[in-house]
Amino acid sequence: MMKRFSLLLLLPFFLSPCLTLAADNELTPEEQKEGWLLLFNGKDYTGWINNNGKPVVSQVEDGAMQTYKCGGYILTYDKLFGDFILTCDVKMDKTCNSGIFLRIEDRKDPVNTGFEIQVGTTGEKLDVHAHGALYDVKAPSKAAGKEPGEWDHFEIKFAGSELSVKLNGEEVVKANLDDYSEPGKRDIDGNHKFTKDGKPRALKDFARTGSIGFQDHDHKCWYKNVKLLPLEKK
Repeated sequence: MMKRFSLLLLLPFFLSPCLTLAADNELTPEEQKEGWLLLFNGKDYTGWINNNGKPVVSQVEDGAMQTYKCGGYILTYDKLFGDFILTCDVKMDKTCNSGIFLRIEDRKDPVNTGFEIQVGTTGEKLDVHAHGALYDVKAPSKAAGKEPGEWDHFEIKFAGSELSVKLNGEEVVKANLDDYSEPGKRDIDGNHKFTKDGKPRALKDFARTGSIGFQDHDHKCWYKNVKLLPLEKK
């Protein structure tokens, strides 16, 4: 009698609808309802173009974007975004240097007009060029990346002046651009790399809307499940 009673208690659990999980490069019904955008379809480069205006020539590999020899320096999406949450999965080769670019103001000069979240096989050293860093500005708080050949999950939130980066569920960067009001200021000695007309720029003065993209730095790097949730401005 007790066993039958226990089974009756468990029955609603087994009959309840399971949480819907999306396949690679698809949105769940919940994500669709929340307003998420799927930026990469897993089949081709629809919606993507190189920062130099040339078409993408690299091939999609196993449902993932391949930035290596894509035809430009940054593989960019063809729409601009301001405040958003961006998620993606990244897999690196044994030796890799790439990056997730955010709010690129001028596609012809992404190095000086866009922010970069470093993607690279940089080991355990936590500096401003480490995997997950706000490149050349702020080091990650911890080494949260996986080994080359494994998929890392990034969640990047940019809202106004506030930027946060989560790597595999752990927050590794939290920064407020308004704290960088002096030209060249970063979290270590010396000026950061961003210049205009040969002079250092202040990060607080950067455009709050721009392109997003993935960098080809002559190493193989794969990106999939590229999703973006636009945020309403406060």
